[in-house]
Amino acid sequence: MPESPQQGELPLEAPPLPEDAPLLPARMVNEYVYCPRLAYLEWVQGEWKESADTVAGAYAHRRVDREDRPLPPAEELQEAGQPRTRSVALSSPRLGLIARIDLVESDGDTVVPVDYKRGKRPHVPAGAYEPERVQLCVQGLLLEENGYPCTEGVLYYADSRERVRVVFDDELRAATRRAVVGLRLVAAGGRIPPPLQDSPKCPRCALVSICLPDEVNYFQRTGVAPRPISVRHDEALPLYVQSNNARLAKKGETITITEEDGPTTTARLLHVSQVVLMGNVRMTTPCLHELMRREIPVTWHSYGGWFLGHTMGVGHKNVELREAQYRASFAPTISLNVARSLVAAKVRNARTMIRRNWRGEAEARQPVLSALRRVAGRTRAAPDANTLLGLEGEAAAVYFRAFSDLLKAPAAENSGAVPPLPVFRFERRNRRPPTDPVNALLSFAYAMLTRTFTVTLSAIGLDPYLGFYHRPRYGRPALALDLMEPFRPIVADSTVLQAINNGEVRPDDFLHGGAGTALKPAGRKRFIAAFERRLAQETTHPVFGYRLTMRRLIEVQGRLFARFLMGEIKDYPHYLPR
Repeated sequence: MPESPQQGELPLEAPPLPEDAPLLPARMVNEYVYCPRLAYLEWVQGEWKESADTVAGAYAHRRVDREDRPLPPAEELQEAGQPRTRSVALSSPRLGLIARIDLVESDGDTVVPVDYKRGKRPHVPAGAYEPERVQLCVQGLLLEENGYPCTEGVLYYADSRERVRVVFDDELRAATRRAVVGLRLVAAGGRIPPPLQDSPKCPRCALVSICLPDEVNYFQRTGVAPRPISVRHDEALPLYVQSNNARLAKKGETITITEEDGPTTTARLLHVSQVVLMGNVRMTTPCLHELMRREIPVTWHSYGGWFLGHTMGVGHKNVELREAQYRASFAPTISLNVARSLVAAKVRNARTMIRRNWRGEAEARQPVLSALRRVAGRTRAAPDANTLLGLEGEAAAVYFRAFSDLLKAPAAENSGAVPPLPVFRFERRNRRPPTDPVNALLSFAYAMLTRTFTVTLSAIGLDPYLGFYHRPRYGRPALALDLMEPFRPIVADSTVLQAINNGEVRPDDFLHGGAGTALKPAGRKRFIAAFERRLAQETTHPVFGYRLTMRRLIEVQGRLFARFLMGEIKDYPHYLPR
C-alpha cells in the first residue's frame, strides 16, 4: 500500500488591520521571536522596565538616534550621492509595520540597513541570533515597500566593533512574515502566551520581575521552586517631607527641599521612588512635571498622616488587566472566594503575631491562639460578605484584647521599688480620632500601609479603588485595603510593636488635644524610619522559598493577584509566614 503524502502546513493569516490600529514596530517582532510572552507584555499590556541591558542598548544608539538629513527618494538615489543616512523612519500600512532604522547605507543602486546592537558578535552558525536577523529583515521589507532595492543588511555590534552581513533570502523573509502574522494573531487573541520553562533567557530579561515566569509555572505545571530571579535591589526609596510650609523644587537632577526659616536639603531624583508630603507642603510645577514624567508618584497626607490621595503621570496602559479586574469584581462567587481567603489570611497572620511576640503569662496565650484558629477555619464556609465582616470583627476583638500582652513592660527600678505602670497602655482598638498613643501609632501605620499598597497596585496596572471585600465607596482605595488585610499584622502592627518595645517612640512624642492623640513631628519621623526599615527587611517567601524584601514582596503579591485575575493561576497565594 503506497504511503500517503505528508499533509503540508496551512499557515494562518493575520486578521485585517483596523484603520485606527497602530503599526507593529520592528522591535516588537524581534521580541516575539525571542519570547512571545515578552512581546505580549510590552505590546498589548504596555509593560516596560529599565535594566542594565536596556540602558546599555540606549547608550549604543546614542549617535544613530540623532536625526539626520532625510533619505533621498528611491528614484533619486543614484543622483543624490548620499552614501549614509542615520535614523530613518519608514512605515508600510500594507505590511502593518513601522521601524526607525539606525543607519541606511547606499552604493547608488541598492540600500543596506544597518542595525546597531550592544555587546559582542555572537559566534553562531548564522552569524547572529534569529530575533536580530528577523528585525533587520523587517527593515529590509520596509525599504523595499517604499521602493528601495534591498537584498541584505548589516548588524553592527558596538562592543566588538564588528559587522555581520545578513542576506535577506527566501527562508529569512518567510520567517519574518510568520513572526509578523504570529504577533498579530497573539495580540488579537487577547490571551497572554505561557511563560518559558527553565529558560536561560529569563534571568537577564528586563521584565522578569513583571512576567514572573518561574512563579507562574510553579502553579501551572511544574511545582518546582522558582529560581530567585524576581529579586532585584533598588536604591530608590520614598522621600518624606513633613516640615510646615516646606517647598520642593527641581534643580538639575535633584529635588531641593527648603524649610521655612530652616536649612535647604537635596535628594537625587535617581534615588527617589515616591514623594510623600504631609501637611502644608508646597511643590513647584516644574518639580511635579518632572516627577510625573519619571512616573514617580506623589502622595498627599494630612498633617496627622491621613492618606488623601496621590498624583502620578499618565498611569499604566494595561487596560486588559483592569478589564479582568472589573469582570471578576462583578462576579459574586469570585468576590466571595477572594474575600474569604483575605480574611482567613489576615486572621492567620494575626495569630502568628500573637505566637511570636507574646510577653504575658504563658498559660493565657493558648486560649487566644485557639480562638483565632477557630475563626480562621469558619471563614472558609462563610456564606456571604456580611458573615465575613462579623467573623473579622470577632477575630479583631480577640486579637486586640491580647495586644497589650505584646507590649514590653518597663524594667523595674534598681531600688527594688514596685515597678512603674506601663507607659503605653492599650485597652481596646479605637480610631477617628485615636484616643491614646498606641492607637495613634496603629492608625498612622495603617495609613502608610494603605499608601504603599495604593501606589504599588497603580504601578502594576490594577485599579486600587475597585475591590472584592471592601466595597467601592467614593475616595476609598478598596482593592488596596483588600490586599493589605493579611499585611496589617505583619507590617503595620509589627512596626508599632518594634517602635514601642525598642524605645524608638516615647510618651512625650504625642500631642493630646480634645478627644484625639497624634504624633509630634520628631516622633513621627522616627516612626516613619521604623516603618521603612520594616519594609526593607528581608523575608523568605513561604511558597517560593527565595528571600526578598518586604517592599518587594508586596509588589510580587500584587503581580500574583494580577496573574490570578488574568486566569494564569487558579488561586491567589497569600503570604503566610510561620
